[in-house]
Amino acid sequence: MVQTSFITTEELAHRLHYNTRYIRQFLLDSVLMEGVHYFRPFGRRKILFIWEAIERDMMTASTLQAPLIPLASGGVCHG
Repeated sequence: MVQTSFITTEELAHRLHYNTRYIRQFLLDSVLMEGVHYFRPFGRRKILFIWEAIERDMMTASTLQAPLIPLASGGVCHG
């Protein structure tokens, strides 16, 4: 069974060495997609991030050479 790590915005900021404000204002819904990288438990304000999904996409994005356009479904368009 695969164990998933749910982390808060503060924990993500600490792991990525970003400010929490930068994550909330610039990365949410542009780089980090709801349902793929994070979710809101019980439809509330609190955001929990899925560390394994973020880590996986960071590693694949660094190995790709072509520019990618993110899609709402969580995929990418090669363009």
